[in-house]
Amino acid sequence: MPKVTDEELNALLEILPPHIRQPLQQQEDINALLEIVLDLGRFPEARFPNRDICLSNQEVTQEDIDYVTSRIGNFGDDNRAGIERTLHRISAIRNRKGKIVGLSCRAGRAVFGTIKIIEDLVQSDKSVLLLGRPGIGKTTMLREAARVLSGDMNKRVVIVDTSNEIAGDGDIPHPAIGRSRRMQVITPNMQHAVMIEAVENHMPEVVIIDEIGTELEAQAARTIAERGVQLIGTAHGNTLENLMLNPTLSDLVGGIQAVTLGDEEAKRRGTQKTILERKSPPTFNIVVEIQDRYQVAVHPDVGDSIDALLRGFPVATEIRSLDENGDVVIKKEEPLNIKEKHSKEKGEVSVRRQPSPKLYPFGINRIRLEQAAKDLHIALNIVDNLRDADMMITSKTYYRNRPQKIRDAESANLPVYVLRKHTPVQLKQMLATIHPAAIINKSEGRGDALGMAIKEAEKAIDIARESDEVIELSPQSAYIRRLQHIVAERNNLLSKSTGREPNRRVSIFKES
Repeated sequence: MPKVTDEELNALLEILPPHIRQPLQQQEDINALLEIVLDLGRFPEARFPNRDICLSNQEVTQEDIDYVTSRIGNFGDDNRAGIERTLHRISAIRNRKGKIVGLSCRAGRAVFGTIKIIEDLVQSDKSVLLLGRPGIGKTTMLREAARVLSGDMNKRVVIVDTSNEIAGDGDIPHPAIGRSRRMQVITPNMQHAVMIEAVENHMPEVVIIDEIGTELEAQAARTIAERGVQLIGTAHGNTLENLMLNPTLSDLVGGIQAVTLGDEEAKRRGTQKTILERKSPPTFNIVVEIQDRYQVAVHPDVGDSIDALLRGFPVATEIRSLDENGDVVIKKEEPLNIKEKHSKEKGEVSVRRQPSPKLYPFGINRIRLEQAAKDLHIALNIVDNLRDADMMITSKTYYRNRPQKIRDAESANLPVYVLRKHTPVQLKQMLATIHPAAIINKSEGRGDALGMAIKEAEKAIDIARESDEVIELSPQSAYIRRLQHIVAERNNLLSKSTGREPNRRVSIFKES
């Protein structure tokens, strides 16, 4: 397993007030320390991988906080500071007047061996993006990647170190980065500019970036990659799907756009007319999802993975782990062969269908309901017994009078869909809302939200064309709403977003 260097731990302990430091030093697992938390008026805590402990029965005072801040470097615009020539990070919490009232003192260590699980990917000259939850080891991997590439591979490596987390505090970088050069960033808002400056001024073969989090930084990363420089970086998000749905960072994996197909092309593909496609080549060739410190999931070809997700195909990944001997174990998921893929694109494979909801119409014209379903090419599943139903459909007038049938449905916790108006348009809108659960689900859940949202928008467009009413869609994220607006625009209809998050939704309508 990876070897951990703890020589710098004393430097962190020495900045603590004595009555907090001494109980901490007595802990047998002190080498596993994650962070110390000091909040004004609360008891000081130390956090370990599997437990938290109280370090004193005295509440933290302003003098305790001042004791720590006087022994560390200056805080930047991101409220982070460090201890010179160490990897420790101290983060401040301030009150409204800007006074520090809390500190998180994270123990930083140079950990050797973490890069072994993806060392071949880092050395492949391809750009690699690391994803994972906070504290799982992304920055540690970046640091060792810098050491391996600059030392073992003898490459020109430049680190853009915004918070001094990769190479430590102070002007002299930590030896854990090997022969890599480090560029500090004055303020986090300037990270994108320093990324471009690194390429223009210092001729790197590799640029290493921690926490790509803004659109400008994503654009800078693309510029670097287009100049033939290898990128190793991290970004916010745990999985490739998270990144794909993030409107700020989706460009890192190629971005997504809505494309309207002609009738013949849509028929040939066996898809709806409006589909989602990758906008451009990915900035990063490889994405590594860090599941824990000894296991990762690898997307070896990000372009193929994004295309598969958007088409509803299974995504081939590599699951890599370290065994008890420290050896890398790789399990590969077999991708679809060409014949299977071609069959899927033509719609020739069998797919699982979710059963249509069993509807019990009460006070609803059944002939109108069946005609609305026929117009939308939806197969209805109407039952005559309330006990067999999954949902009751009724009108506002009937619901207001609350007859026995409605009281029975509510007593049985049966969902009741109340139509505002008893019109064909309202019936179609109701069916378009409840019926996505019965639509063919090719993707088995992955990337399905996008496809279902686009399909719902297309059904709303069909309804809006036949009426003068405003058709409301289901609540969606900002990114999916943007795609729904594009679908409406390309079909010469108007759209707007209404409501508050998380219930904000798109409405589609004709120009009056």
